[in-house]
Amino acid sequence: MNQVEPASLPPADLPGLNPSWSRLVAASDHSGRTCEWHLLDSFAQRSGEIPRLTLICVHGNPTWSYLWRRLVQLAPPDVRVVAVDQLEMGFSERTGLTRRLADRISDLSALTEKLGITGPVITVAHDWGGPISLGWALEHLTQLAGIVLLNTAVHQPVGVSAPALIRLVRSGPLLNLNTVRTPAFLRGTTALSGSKMSRQTAKAFRAPYATADRRVAIGAFVADIPLKADHPSAQALDLIAANMNKFEQVPMLLLWGPGDPVFSDHYLGDLMMRAPHADVHRYEGARHLVSEDDERVVPDLLRWVANLPDERRSTTNPNPVIARQPVRRTRLWDGLHEAAERTPSGTAIAQLAGSGRRVSWRRLADTVDRLAAGLYASGINPGERVALLIPPGADLIAVVYACWRIGAGVVIADAGLGIKGMRRAIRGAAPDHVIAITPGLALARTLRIPGVRLSVKGLAAIARIDAPMPPEPPESATAVIVFTSGATGPAKGVVYRQSQVAGTRDVLREHYAITPADAIVAAFAPWAVFGPTLGVGSAIPDMDVTKPRTLQAVALAEATQAVGGTLLWASPAALTNVIATAGDLTAEQVQSFNSLRLVLAAGAPVPLQLLEQVKELVPNADIRTPYGMTEVLPVSEVDLGEIRAAAGGNGVLVGRPVAGVEVMISALDEDGRPNGVLSAQSDVTGEICVKADHKRDSYDRLWATSQSASRDLGWHRTGDVGHLDPDGRLWVEGRLAHLIRTPQGPVTPVGIEQRVQQLPFVRWAAAVGIGPSGNQAVILIITSTDGTAAGLLDVKRTQLLRDQIPELDIAAVLVRDELPVDIRHNSKIDRQALSVWAAAILAGHR
Repeated sequence: MNQVEPASLPPADLPGLNPSWSRLVAASDHSGRTCEWHLLDSFAQRSGEIPRLTLICVHGNPTWSYLWRRLVQLAPPDVRVVAVDQLEMGFSERTGLTRRLADRISDLSALTEKLGITGPVITVAHDWGGPISLGWALEHLTQLAGIVLLNTAVHQPVGVSAPALIRLVRSGPLLNLNTVRTPAFLRGTTALSGSKMSRQTAKAFRAPYATADRRVAIGAFVADIPLKADHPSAQALDLIAANMNKFEQVPMLLLWGPGDPVFSDHYLGDLMMRAPHADVHRYEGARHLVSEDDERVVPDLLRWVANLPDERRSTTNPNPVIARQPVRRTRLWDGLHEAAERTPSGTAIAQLAGSGRRVSWRRLADTVDRLAAGLYASGINPGERVALLIPPGADLIAVVYACWRIGAGVVIADAGLGIKGMRRAIRGAAPDHVIAITPGLALARTLRIPGVRLSVKGLAAIARIDAPMPPEPPESATAVIVFTSGATGPAKGVVYRQSQVAGTRDVLREHYAITPADAIVAAFAPWAVFGPTLGVGSAIPDMDVTKPRTLQAVALAEATQAVGGTLLWASPAALTNVIATAGDLTAEQVQSFNSLRLVLAAGAPVPLQLLEQVKELVPNADIRTPYGMTEVLPVSEVDLGEIRAAAGGNGVLVGRPVAGVEVMISALDEDGRPNGVLSAQSDVTGEICVKADHKRDSYDRLWATSQSASRDLGWHRTGDVGHLDPDGRLWVEGRLAHLIRTPQGPVTPVGIEQRVQQLPFVRWAAAVGIGPSGNQAVILIITSTDGTAAGLLDVKRTQLLRDQIPELDIAAVLVRDELPVDIRHNSKIDRQALSVWAAAILAGHR
């Protein structure tokens, strides 16, 4: 095959590629031979201008500089983007040479020298462009301002075999067949995209590789992957991996498509181990071509670049931020041990499922200490992550506190996420160890969790290990990675440090005046975990924790009796079924509710009628609905009396902020976007923003999400929409993701739904928009109280609904048997799914 061909310019009609960006540049290669490169250069038409910063972008195999077209397009005017086509690749020269890893690093260095690039430089690389860019970076440390890597590797992770796809492609005669003689490998790369890549874009990626002659380097690149120690490029790759510590002072960003069949999350974990300071963002749903699969990648990359410190900027801040002095809090396990000393035989945990189980304070305290020593001796170390696949109960609580005592963070992907959601959550959190019931261990094996894999049945043996207690961890140790409900997208991992969990505990204790005389009835089972640190007993009712609607009134009464419960926490779905089954209660069971002094209903908007019914069942209790989220709780609170008085407002009243919490609003513009300005002005609808010492630390491996939610120092942007009233009370009107963007401006759904649900034939309602953003029509979807058939609601009752919302043009009213809700709470309506469904129904599809 003729493997020699000069460099050329790409076709002028490739989508998204501006021909003015293209340049041909001649430079010496590693052998001293002059070779011509094709590259994209955002400064191609700006000769003589000096950029503030240069991004050197290196593609992998079998792509070319087209991969970086959006980066060239969107880069700020003072940032130069140089995206190269590696020699033998893209539209650069075909010289006929086989180039190894070390050769390509030298070739890139010669090119940047010819281009006069002297820094500051950020390298950006994908696939096998990663090692090449890192090799260049090691040789140019003084010029380096940052490193960005997308789905790449510098070493084979320990215990993980090479990707099956690469091993298959490389096997014997298949290498030449798949990579050179046919475009199978080339086509497979674009076909493996996690998005539906357009035919035109896929064709553009293949444009430089139309013939076998032009694909020779694709095969050579695959063959240059060092899978064995005696491979010609193994030494060069090992040297790069061994010297990753030289980047410890260099800002680094890892952008990852977790669905990549080649560079899986194992490779991400290896890079994070070598560069623990790196910022990380995983894009759920994205695969190998992460920047093609998720349109957020390039803007997020540029935001990271913009956030880097500018060495030329003055170090004097005219408006210095005065940092708050950290609050010293009691350790998370102190309340547990104090209760064990105070009432050793008292009930710490009452687990009502099955045959029932009671654990005393002394037994719990001793078990936690022995488990901490045993797990530490077994290889679970401070700073590591332990996935806990254990149902809520005494075993889970004991292991949580033992891990906290070690200083290990627990990953709790509760069953409320569903099996698919649990798999995705655990894979994303990348735990080092797992402790689980038998089905959980089976799940862990499929996820290749390394380290200790311990069955709950083996905890007794661990507790018998004669070992010293681990050193006491700092307050800054990661305590827990919990997950959002996934009601508006893939569940996000939320990281709390021990100090923040302790802060949440202290807010709960102070706000609810919790004393050792109290006891929690945790109908939302995860709240039982707070019992030991508060020093109060907890009861977990007999129910399916993945289905709050399964909570029966009798089960709740038995749990309340078991500990003399004074505090009840439950979701609206759970309370709805308690009311529905209250007729099964005996007189004695009804009396058991008299011990409750406080009922907290949270997780979703709670109808006033339901709260009134709960009050009838629990007459001695103060009925309240706290507002908060996985990222910070509680934020605010309102009691039944205020809810009664406020009926008819726009949205759901969630009350005044609790002590230590500030709430402000970022008003919506006409397109429904928050304007970024925080204000306490009343009756202005916008994104709810919260400031509190006990808010989450970050989102796990979601750098861009953390940045967006924390744009304002100390504040958390919730994604909820609402307003403050003249009395300083907060009203929630919905989610940003659920705004209906009409020609008249954004419309929030919750207020509409609350008013519609006042009609006697409406059980539940959801307001959604269909059509293009900015021109959406408002659609109502209801479930009925009288068995109305699914489909379009009849004309008469449709008009009654429209009369409830006279200020809006309701395009249609549809009836369903049920509304889709999240698994965890059985209460949060999936309005995005309903919007898609309604659009299909109204378009005539079944």
